Amino acid sequence: MKNIFLLLLCLSIASVNGQSKLKKANKLFKEFSYVDASKAYEEYLEKEKSPSTQALKNAGDSFYYIDDKRNALKWYQKLYDIQGTSMPDEYLLRYVESLKGVLDYEKADKVTKEYLAGKGDQKRIASYNRLKKQMDSLAKEKPLYTIRNLEINTDKSDFGTAFFGDKIVYSSSKDTTKFKEKLYNWNKQPFLNLYVAERNTANGSLFNETLFLPNAMTKYHEATVAFAPDLKTVYYSTNIVRKKKLVNDEEGTNNFKIVKGTISDGKLNAPQDIFFNSKKYSVGHPAISEDGKWLFFASDMPGGYGGSDLYVCQIADDGTIGPPKNLGPEINTVGNDMFPSFTNGMLYFASDGHFGWGGLDIYESRFKEDRTFSEPRNLGAPINSNNDDFAYIVDPKDTYGYFSSNRAQGKGDDDIYYFTKEKAPCNQMITGKVINSKSKSVIGDASVKVSDLFGDKIAETTTAADGTYKLTVPCNMKVKVTASKTGHSTEEKEIESKKVNGAEIKDVNFELTKYDDIVIVDGNKEKIDINPIFFDYDKSDITPQAAAELDKVVFAMSKFPKIKIKIESHTDSRGKDAYNMKLSDSRAKSTQTYILSKGIDPSRIESAIGYGESRLTNKCKNGVKCTEAEHLANRRSDFIVIEK
Repeated sequence: MKNIFLLLLCLSIASVNGQSKLKKANKLFKEFSYVDASKAYEEYLEKEKSPSTQALKNAGDSFYYIDDKRNALKWYQKLYDIQGTSMPDEYLLRYVESLKGVLDYEKADKVTKEYLAGKGDQKRIASYNRLKKQMDSLAKEKPLYTIRNLEINTDKSDFGTAFFGDKIVYSSSKDTTKFKEKLYNWNKQPFLNLYVAERNTANGSLFNETLFLPNAMTKYHEATVAFAPDLKTVYYSTNIVRKKKLVNDEEGTNNFKIVKGTISDGKLNAPQDIFFNSKKYSVGHPAISEDGKWLFFASDMPGGYGGSDLYVCQIADDGTIGPPKNLGPEINTVGNDMFPSFTNGMLYFASDGHFGWGGLDIYESRFKEDRTFSEPRNLGAPINSNNDDFAYIVDPKDTYGYFSSNRAQGKGDDDIYYFTKEKAPCNQMITGKVINSKSKSVIGDASVKVSDLFGDKIAETTTAADGTYKLTVPCNMKVKVTASKTGHSTEEKEIESKKVNGAEIKDVNFELTKYDDIVIVDGNKEKIDINPIFFDYDKSDITPQAAAELDKVVFAMSKFPKIKIKIESHTDSRGKDAYNMKLSDSRAKSTQTYILSKGIDPSRIESAIGYGESRLTNKCKNGVKCTEAEHLANRRSDFIVIEK
């Protein structure tokens, strides 16, 4: 029944005389009698071997408008076989939507990509890719919504809810007493009326429904309603009627308009047309912001982007409505964009032009400070299906609401569904790069882990070949980010995420020290790589030069917490042996004391021993004449790795 609001909205009640099968089908189609037209086209096309493309279009449309996507696909497929991606935009869109309607998403995606590639519109291609990525991500996440089909639904069309205080107003063609009167040709159902029902706050069910504003109801359509914050001003969609007769445009089409009025004692008072209503196009689906300052609506008025577009008007304090403004290509598409609602700065609407699951899908878009809208985001399953999903409303706390759908397993044409919504997880992205601290080259395949302050892991990843990484963390939380790799140091940073969902914390970068960069191999030994340590003559005190070199030892032991060492101090052969032995031991003990003073655990230094001149590295023993450089080679302190 949402098809009555595809904004080719019209009424035609006529008889069919005896004509050829095609003429009969075309006449029914022109009269918007799609149920009968679909049968007539089937009868004609069964025997016609070379039908015109227009006959194929009309046959597909007849089934499409009564939500029979499988039969619509049969004729759109034949049209596509003839025209390929050169099909008119609206027909290629319906072809793709029909493919999705029978769950052939693979082919639908293939056709869409071929179409976009042929158009060469990079902006639309980028938008398609972003929406597809977002939907693929949604499919992997736990749904936020729990939905329930309501008992109040009938085998007719029930849809389009609006909050009315603690009650709900909705549209329905349930009044079967009108079967003796004229039926709506489009789908052979009674015309729509507005109903008001009480709401069970425990489970969302609706009950005790009665006709809403009975003095405003006509024998034609009244549907989709919105209210000002005080609930005294109402806006609703209805056929354009004058003196109880339909007013048609030059082609015989009766369009829709928005009526504004006041409510008093359960009756509509002072009804008036919105100034931009016109018999030449349809205006409907009103929605009012919570502060009453904005009127959103759908229309197929000239100058739009597709079938029906969404518009907004500002409402002055005295109730004056400003000129309508198209919401632009960020929201509107070559397809149909309709059924707006607006809550907490978020616009919700239905569209079959944005990439979705099929038919009309429900999207949300943030109203920004500059009065533009963010890129629409698909609400995902179970709100959206491969059929039409629309007319989404949600309470101010974003915890429950209603939407409409003609999905399978429903009770009738369109049904009203109640939903509850869990609070969406708030996450942020941490991004950065891991490089080598010495060479500054990138480190790929490094591990980056996020944990809470108790050490419990939140997320973990590995760096890409270019050293970059990205991780998702909860909002408003202090976390530790640790980077490591085998043969390298482990680095850690503490980060506090903010409260903004989707924000990115950039440049959380790490420099890892490679083990091979801090040691040298001497035979079968590994020693921490430092320059020679110099002591003052006959002294074992740590000089500034010695401290600078010993800090390298502290750095190595800090970066690699599993390293254990032993310290060996040596002298040259000059001086007495016993003196040299005592002096070197004092110097070894001094270096140990310095290292421990920097916070290194004593258990990580196995020993600190001076060996005097007993372990010379060259020929320069007692009595041998050597150069100063040769003696220097023997004066050394070694920090030998014994465990790592």
